[in-house]
Amino acid sequence: MQSSTGAAATQGGISSSRIDSIRAAEAKIFRKARPKSEAAVGKGVKGFFGGVPMHWMNDWPTPFPILVEKAKGATITDVDGNKLADFCLGDTGSMFGHSPAPVAKAIRRQSRRGLTYMLPSEDALVLGKLLSERFGLPHWQIATTATDANRFALRVARAVTNRPKILVFNGCYHGSVDETFVRLDNGKPANKPGLTGEFRDLTQGTKIVEFNDLPALEAALADQDVACVITEPVLTNCCMVLPEPGFLEGLRKATRATGTLLLIDETHTISTGPGGYTQRYGLEPDLFVLGKPVAGGVPASVWGISDELAARYEAYNRSKQPGYSGMGTTLSANPLQFAAMRAALEEVMTEENYAHMEKLAGRLAAGLEAAIAKHKLPWHVRRVGARVEFICAPGPLKNGSEADAAHASELEAAIHVALVNRGILIAPFHNMMLISPATTKAQVDRLISAFGDIAAQLTA
Repeated sequence: MQSSTGAAATQGGISSSRIDSIRAAEAKIFRKARPKSEAAVGKGVKGFFGGVPMHWMNDWPTPFPILVEKAKGATITDVDGNKLADFCLGDTGSMFGHSPAPVAKAIRRQSRRGLTYMLPSEDALVLGKLLSERFGLPHWQIATTATDANRFALRVARAVTNRPKILVFNGCYHGSVDETFVRLDNGKPANKPGLTGEFRDLTQGTKIVEFNDLPALEAALADQDVACVITEPVLTNCCMVLPEPGFLEGLRKATRATGTLLLIDETHTISTGPGGYTQRYGLEPDLFVLGKPVAGGVPASVWGISDELAARYEAYNRSKQPGYSGMGTTLSANPLQFAAMRAALEEVMTEENYAHMEKLAGRLAAGLEAAIAKHKLPWHVRRVGARVEFICAPGPLKNGSEADAAHASELEAAIHVALVNRGILIAPFHNMMLISPATTKAQVDRLISAFGDIAAQLTA
């Protein structure tokens, strides 16, 4: 991809001047349709640093954040009355739709019984069994975010192996776990740029190799100083990269051969099916983490461990000094989480709902591919179950470095705003789209039509 500077610069095969022109025109349309939002949040909300409750609300490519009035199913309505078919779905947090009826009912029921009391409830008695049956591991703990769950799981891995390091893949996504914020810079490990207040060289405790590179992985594990490999089954946050045939099997073989634990983080790949990528493809992790949508939108996460690891962890606990483990937060494992998670697992994350999601995701992917082919764009589409992404570069991509190079930030921003103006919302940080049980065929067809219209404008 050429540089985005200079008279002949392009992104994704589109000239920068064309991108700038379309983005400016779409920004005007966006503003005109949202006078109330602009008046309320256009110059920031008083009392919040940066003008928003969470800093990344300013990272949407729209001229200002959309002020939401309500969200239901797969539709968001803003304060100006604009309705958006929502394919972002809270960047997976609402993957099963906004306020699924069984979850909303469970929240109302539990709200009359207390929200947190540091003790289990009857829902918890059912939940442990549900998690074991659904995801295959026998021992579980509840946290509030996948970041927390990953941190705690990595602590356990280091404790039982007595090894200091972890290994991640270039381009990985594991929430805000500090030691995963590394990348390969010209082939050499380095802290990711832009980390706020990070004074440590994270590469001292973290090894990093490219996804789909088994020889590099095996070499990195050979010293047997890595406690745990933490990975998504599919790279999902840097332009989607699927595992090549045999890679995940080779990963499991290499970790076992070197006494290294394997943590599978399904926070995004739960789009694959009711048991995630792990159950669909028979992965055998020692540790498993799932956050975001597991409680239907209520902040919650789970982490599970195998029988063998549980026995090793129990032995470690018997031998360690008494005192606070450094794992756990006061509001984790509260009865509101139990109630919402039970409802989500029993009544929302069902085979029937996933079949609907899979069918429409296939329709969406095919429609986007047809539009790309029609307009002869050098782009491609990837899909993992209900998760679809268009990538403004040729593909498929093999690893995180290729995924990083495939980003076309200005082009993607123009497309995002243009989609919003056509009643479509997708994830702001990449070109990800999710299908929920509430998503309709009409919404999918609307997205396909809007995408084709924008592609026509870009290539006119």
